[in-house]
Amino acid sequence: MKTYTIKIIRNLTLVVYLFIFLTSCSSDVNKDHEHLVFRYNQYDNISSLDPAFARNIGNIWATNQIFNGLVQLDDSLKIIPDIAKQWNQSENGLVYTFALRDDVYFHKHPNFNTPDSTRQVTANDFVYSFDRLIDPSVASPGNWVLKNVKEYTAVNDTIFKIELNKPFPAFLGLLSMRYCSVVPKEIVTHFGSAFRSHPIGTGPFQFKLWEENIKLVLRKNHLYYEKDLEGKSLPYLEAVAVTFLPDKQSEFLQFAKGNIDLLNSLDASYKDELLTPSGKLRDRYRNKITLDKGPYLNSEYLGFYLDIEVPEIQSEVLRRAINHGFDRKKMITYLKNGIGTPALSGFIPKGIQGYTAQEGYNYDINKARSLVAQYTEATGDNTPSITIATDSNYLSICEFIQRELEKIGINVNVDVLPPSTIREQKWSGKLQTFRASWIADYPDAENFLSPFYSKNFTPNGPNYTHFKNETFDALYEQSFLITDDKVRAKLYAKMDSIIIAKAPIVPLYYDEVVRFTQKNVRGLTTNPQNFLVLKRVWKEKI
Repeated sequence: MKTYTIKIIRNLTLVVYLFIFLTSCSSDVNKDHEHLVFRYNQYDNISSLDPAFARNIGNIWATNQIFNGLVQLDDSLKIIPDIAKQWNQSENGLVYTFALRDDVYFHKHPNFNTPDSTRQVTANDFVYSFDRLIDPSVASPGNWVLKNVKEYTAVNDTIFKIELNKPFPAFLGLLSMRYCSVVPKEIVTHFGSAFRSHPIGTGPFQFKLWEENIKLVLRKNHLYYEKDLEGKSLPYLEAVAVTFLPDKQSEFLQFAKGNIDLLNSLDASYKDELLTPSGKLRDRYRNKITLDKGPYLNSEYLGFYLDIEVPEIQSEVLRRAINHGFDRKKMITYLKNGIGTPALSGFIPKGIQGYTAQEGYNYDINKARSLVAQYTEATGDNTPSITIATDSNYLSICEFIQRELEKIGINVNVDVLPPSTIREQKWSGKLQTFRASWIADYPDAENFLSPFYSKNFTPNGPNYTHFKNETFDALYEQSFLITDDKVRAKLYAKMDSIIIAKAPIVPLYYDEVVRFTQKNVRGLTTNPQNFLVLKRVWKEKI
């Protein structure tokens, strides 16, 4: 009885210490226990903690700590079990049957009306969660994830079955998205739309406090089912604290002072302070912070809107000249401090199956000038010009391209617009040339080819360029019938080669995940989707 009482007192003391730390940063007690809390800043804010709205990186990072789905991805993008401990797929590729774990519980909440304020997750919870995802009244931006699903059923408490309308080999990858998280009906019903700020999930951390635009606090979920290889329960940390400083310079200053543990951006305002031109940490920081880099499933590019009545844009010859007309390696070295890989192949980035180092567009000023001459001779236009729309974050890159293309006889206007304006005008076809990013929604190269499928023309899909090619379309449709990953990857490579040949875009570079952490952070890994996974992270006490 005495030992039990002592344990309670110790646990209560720890809770008090953590509360003090998370609400203040001045006491010596905080420093004694700050290694139990992971701190990061979300400069672009969080709009919702509801996984049905996990559309951007801020929402995804937060909800990734709070929720689970049927399957998850490891750091190499391999699909591994989550709440579904195993599954099988029918021979025709249409039916997936998932066997669920029986030891996964929701975070505690009094509205469960059970003695211990929680309950086990069942297959019916996934039925409800999927119903909600496609409910028009919810208006989730992730409803497209289930567009190819014919039906889903709970066979019993631990068997969940999904049937597709047509085969889609990347479907399991879709299910790893945070949109497909399981949520409890009784809690969502209780809160309604306010579930966005009162989330209850099953993840390694549970919701504690959210003062919008100020701070978010998550606490360790002591009911979490996952364990490490030694049988120790995850997570290791006691809490996660998120701030919302709105600019990257302030974020960097807080990181430099040691007030946050992670810096996940490389802004122009401080990149030269941290990194050499070759992408190495500068000497003065080597003993203070750790730099981790890895492939990022993000292709940066210029897109041409091919349905616009502009001769330069409609000319495949001139589009190829633009692709040959600037040095991507030089751009990465001097404007990105060596972060990123020059896009000398197609649109599919490094780090995903389907990428091949096939020849794309290298820097060849003589060939570029020859192609421009070919264009002017055919059209009589001796002063070809284009206008590139970009936001301020990519102005230096677009100005570099502007200067380089002028050397081959193409005049370039750079139009700086707010990101929201660019998004709207891309969808409506009002931009002749635009700088854009394509970040993988799920770990399959098909995701990088869907923007070039003719049935995906905007505003009904993500084909911003309105590229159309019958051979490409036929290969794209054929790929859904191929279950062999290696065979399907060959089709992807063929489609990518068509994009290279027809040049509806100008691939710029394949991005990299770049993370700076304090020296005492352990267990934080990078992954090609740049998702934050904190359940295996711990901090050494300084």
